[in-house]
Amino acid sequence: MALLDTDFFQPLHDAVVSDKPEAIRATASEYNAADLAEFIELTQDDGGIDGLKLLQSLPIELQAKVFGYIGPDMQRLFARLIPNRELAGIVTDMSADERTDFFQLLDENQQHALFQSLASREREDLRRLASFEEGTAGALMTSDYAMVSSGMTVAAALNRLRNTAPDKETIYHAYVVDDDHHLLGAISLRNLITSAPGAMVDSLMATGLVLAHTHTEQEEVARLISRYDLIALPIIDDDGRLVGIVTYDDAMDVAEAEATEDIHKSATVGRLETGLKTASPFALYRSRVQWLVILVFANIFTGAGIAWFEQTISEHIALLFFMPLLVASAGNAGAQSATLMVRGMATGDVSARDWGMLLGKDLLVASALGLTMAAAVLVIGLLRAGPAIAFVVAVSMVLVVLIGSLVGMMLPFLLDKLKFDPATASTPLITTIADVSGVLIYFSIATVVLG
Repeated sequence: MALLDTDFFQPLHDAVVSDKPEAIRATASEYNAADLAEFIELTQDDGGIDGLKLLQSLPIELQAKVFGYIGPDMQRLFARLIPNRELAGIVTDMSADERTDFFQLLDENQQHALFQSLASREREDLRRLASFEEGTAGALMTSDYAMVSSGMTVAAALNRLRNTAPDKETIYHAYVVDDDHHLLGAISLRNLITSAPGAMVDSLMATGLVLAHTHTEQEEVARLISRYDLIALPIIDDDGRLVGIVTYDDAMDVAEAEATEDIHKSATVGRLETGLKTASPFALYRSRVQWLVILVFANIFTGAGIAWFEQTISEHIALLFFMPLLVASAGNAGAQSATLMVRGMATGDVSARDWGMLLGKDLLVASALGLTMAAAVLVIGLLRAGPAIAFVVAVSMVLVVLIGSLVGMMLPFLLDKLKFDPATASTPLITTIADVSGVLIYFSIATVVLG
């Protein structure tokens, strides 16, 4: 089994090798659940046997917690190795959202076997949460939230929380509902503790809550939690009934997954179902090949542009010296603009209505960048090829940087308008467009100026 470079896991490894459940349990008690899950992940290359031995030695509550931290591939492996009744015990103690995520990893036969092994309450909760569309608040939420009823006194509310707290994701805020389960407000645990026992929760609760619907996209849920600095976001159905909450840790996972997806798209890499370490060579090939082939054919236009100006190039061979410099500058400027725009759109900093204002600002910035870069390249042109070609290179530099920047700025807006992900305005795509336009601009100016 592969270990980390440090000796952090060595005591745990020695305990597992000893094959004594008491020793494993005692040693594991010194580690955090996330660390135990990491140790288990390290056993995947050896078939997960040592990891399974560790998991089965833990108390059932800790088994469920550790199982929730384990990655999807390892969870699938354990689903095949652990008997159904034992697996059902682990799944029962998992939080509702983690239980649903694990259930959806399984194939149809495994789902049926696990479903039959669960108690009726867990089955009903699982059926309801699994029914929501992937990528929505409904699929992300958990039903383990703290709730009190309208009309309760503080004493009664605290008594309910005391009895239900062990099963809840968080109790820092309790949600107040009416007899039909409509969300009325929320009350903090601090207010309950510091208020008189006979006070009514209705007079203490906060109203006008930030909330989301079950069909709200998970990216919007994560944005709301981040913007309003929430511990949890209540989720309601179309009738205004409280059906779950999304906690900040789940929102962080969504933000990380979305950022990873956008980074992949910016480099024209397709979606990876697993991590880079566990992805198969074929999966990596499939995620990269499509755009590379498309861009190969797109680059044919660059070659066609060079061929079109063959006579100009043959008469002024020094032009070729500056061509890579110009097209690279156009691509770099375009990639910068696209990156700023895509990130601004992802964070909500800019939207489609800001297009006109951003166009004017980008024109000013791109012109300044082009002139600065033209001044730099003018000196090289004078030293390398003389005044005429130096003039051609300098003018071309201003124009290609301007065009590249504008394409990089506008393409994300255009893709968003066409209902495509703006992150698809990737660096290779922008670079290819800049290459073609840069060649045409450069040699067109050279043909006119040099005659």
